[in-house]
Amino acid sequence: MKMLLKKSRKNQNCICRNNKESLTGWMFILPSLAGVSIFYLIPFADVVRRSVRSGMGAEFVGLRNYITVLENEAFLLAAKNTIKFMLLCIPLLLVSSLLSAVMIKSIKGKAGIYKTAFLVPLAVPVASIVLIWKFLFHENGFFSMAAVSILGNSIDFMNTDLAVYVLIVSYLWKNTGYDMILWIAGLSNIPAGLYEAASVDGAGRIKQFFYITLPNLKGMFFIIFILSVINSFKVFREAYLIGGNYPHTSMYMLQHLFNNWFVALDIEKLCAGAVIMSITTSVLIIVFRNSIEGGK
Repeated sequence: MKMLLKKSRKNQNCICRNNKESLTGWMFILPSLAGVSIFYLIPFADVVRRSVRSGMGAEFVGLRNYITVLENEAFLLAAKNTIKFMLLCIPLLLVSSLLSAVMIKSIKGKAGIYKTAFLVPLAVPVASIVLIWKFLFHENGFFSMAAVSILGNSIDFMNTDLAVYVLIVSYLWKNTGYDMILWIAGLSNIPAGLYEAASVDGAGRIKQFFYITLPNLKGMFFIIFILSVINSFKVFREAYLIGGNYPHTSMYMLQHLFNNWFVALDIEKLCAGAVIMSITTSVLIIVFRNSIEGGK
């Protein structure tokens, strides 16, 4: 009987301890959860509600707003340009930043100087980048004047199909250093003994890269991919400062479209477009994560 009482008391003490630990954990999470709910979840729920109503939410219209958005030529153009931009930029960024990280990790002595050089673009204000763009690519800029001397006529790069490639170069220049630092953090977590064992077995640097480095960077690969997608939407600032609300069609992105809808107070289209974009991005992340986990 005494043994049973002791066991029951122990079980009660364990339950109380677990409840206290759980409560403590929730107390730490609560401020962050409250902030996310107030500034993200609740507003997004209101966006979803407005996306199926007309005007300021007076009448339920079902999927009519979504159909209107998907048939809108400006939306289709902006979506096509955004997808094209991401398909070109993100693979280039991941590859270039990873190779830069591997190169700097292998350098001994003055690696800090090279890291600083790659991180300098992050400290450059957007307004300064825009001034550089205008100096180089304006109709009367450096490259245009060079085209006059070679071809006989000037080229306004920002008003041709080349505008999107200027945007791509700007994105890569500004974000390569950021992703490189993240790759270096992932490389630092790979045990050096794996490379030593591979060297003893006769594996060269290329084989070590494909059979040791890449498999051990899968977790970091997912994080960097998500951050690269998020940062790709921030390139709108440069495009907006250069081309305004309606830049050349080659770099007219979804952010331009949403900004124009917001200015025009076209709330139903704006909300429906935001929901479509959120669903598409979420599906992309889930598919990418499952592919990464399935390859482990």
